[in-house]
Amino acid sequence: MVNEGIFYRFLLWRDKHIQEKNFILIVSFLVGLCTAAAALILKTLIHYFQHWLTGNFSSDGANYLYLLYPVVGILLAGLFVKYIVRDDISHGVTKILYAISQRKSRIKPHNMWSSIVASSVTIGFGGSVGAEAPIVLTGAAIGSNLGRLFRMEQKTLMLLVGCGAAGAIAGIFKAPIAGMVFVVEVLLLDLTMTSVLPLLITSVTAATVSYIFTGTEAMFQFSQTEPFVIERIPYVLLLGVFCGLVSLYFTKVMNWIEGSYRKLNNYWKKFFVGGFMLSVLIFIFPPLYGEGYDTISSLLNGQSAHIMDKSIFYGLHESNSYWGIQIFLGLILLFKVFASSATNAGGGCGGIFAPSLYLGCIAGFVFAHASNYFPVTMYLSEKNFALLGMAGVMSGVMHAPLTGVFLIAELTGGYALFLPLMIVSMSSYLTIKMFLPHSIYSMRLAQKGELLTHHKDRAVLTLLNMDSVIERDFLTVSPEMSLGDVVKVITKSGRNTFPVIDERGILLGLVQLDNIRNIMFRPELYERFHVYKFMVVAPAKIQEGMSMEQIMRLFDDTKAWNLPVVDSEGRYIGFMSKSKIFNSYREVLVENFSEE
Repeated sequence: MVNEGIFYRFLLWRDKHIQEKNFILIVSFLVGLCTAAAALILKTLIHYFQHWLTGNFSSDGANYLYLLYPVVGILLAGLFVKYIVRDDISHGVTKILYAISQRKSRIKPHNMWSSIVASSVTIGFGGSVGAEAPIVLTGAAIGSNLGRLFRMEQKTLMLLVGCGAAGAIAGIFKAPIAGMVFVVEVLLLDLTMTSVLPLLITSVTAATVSYIFTGTEAMFQFSQTEPFVIERIPYVLLLGVFCGLVSLYFTKVMNWIEGSYRKLNNYWKKFFVGGFMLSVLIFIFPPLYGEGYDTISSLLNGQSAHIMDKSIFYGLHESNSYWGIQIFLGLILLFKVFASSATNAGGGCGGIFAPSLYLGCIAGFVFAHASNYFPVTMYLSEKNFALLGMAGVMSGVMHAPLTGVFLIAELTGGYALFLPLMIVSMSSYLTIKMFLPHSIYSMRLAQKGELLTHHKDRAVLTLLNMDSVIERDFLTVSPEMSLGDVVKVITKSGRNTFPVIDERGILLGLVQLDNIRNIMFRPELYERFHVYKFMVVAPAKIQEGMSMEQIMRLFDDTKAWNLPVVDSEGRYIGFMSKSKIFNSYREVLVENFSEE
């Protein structure tokens, strides 16, 4: 109670002496410090587990513990989530998008630490996923809960969630620019003058802390020994198309596999199926173990001969160098999505940042390696194209070409390849957009109509609550009622429309005051006419659960100002009016999107 009193007095002092916009900058700095610390803890734990478990593995043959470690990892992570956290912490970025769209940017406090624990065990023991989505959820949770601690309003909470995500990317990748761009492209937040400075402060702070503890060198050591020449641009465009198709394959197959696992409808069934699939794939293809960053480093540094180390295929590349490596990496390109899906579905916790970087690196290498086999084609630098492929697949999977460009440039120091990075990213993005309108993160929310977007009209409609705009004070009539009975109902109502419902509550039609105005003042007709004779069919019906965007499209198509709302069985619920929606729209617009 004493501490609460002191904190309450601090809040009063802050309100009196520190302007809101200045205090936001202070909080964004704190978010940067906390997210960098979380990123460092997560990376340290993962590396500790991996070194402890696999540091003494033989590089010249199969290691049978690959069959055991990944299963133990997802079991420990799954039990931790199931019995200690007791909440779903998977699909971190999707949860952030949902929190921004539907939960007023409120993320549960346990997300500040639970993802770190679960993902470090999952990945450290070999789960074929990445640590970046969990740390992004951790960062967003830190921003959300710090904002709630200091009693900040919803609009500011949304900004702090973005700051947390930006700080997490900047901290774990040492990539401050990519952190900011990620928030704009993937989390779909508007970049305004109000939001630029807090995002910048958080990103720079997190990256600086990472520099202090891990050094200023790029995450992947890359030296460009073969300069890019303009004649290779057609090949870069083709690589972008290839990366777009790889992204499409990854997204579609992941959604299909996750849907198949959901049908199992039992935790232990999911664990056994996922664990079996994961352990077998990692035993056959050891590069699938963990994040796969060792494989990326090998390909970026021209050391592809080491790809088959620690596997049952060791030595194959010596007898047939070209085809051995090409087939091995081609199979990994196909099976990586199965390993990543099995990890998460089996109980593990991880994201698709690292898998998309991993797949992109292999895709770029395979593309260049295959092209160089044919003497009629221009020679392509395999390590340059491996780097370009990372940007291509990331841009395609996340629908975020700018994030792909800046992240890969900052991750590798490959700034000299900025032009081809932009070309391959845009080419990949345009390719996948022809098939999928939404990224792997936003697809589930978009299908439910719960996705917040850059399109301000759609964003506001997403934030509107359907129940809040349903009007339920319309008086109803039955089809057998006489005109005289209807006139009595009209005298008690201030409305011009009356829904016609049967004894089960099913909406049959409408009585419009304009349609009966010529007969309602003639008493001699009161018993001659009944409702079923002069009622009209509703121009359209709004189904309960429709998204606000679909509802507004119905209003536009029918040119109506009022439309009835029914449930899935056609029972009348109420009416929705354009004017009511516009009033609510204005309130939400002012509350969430007005500039300070």
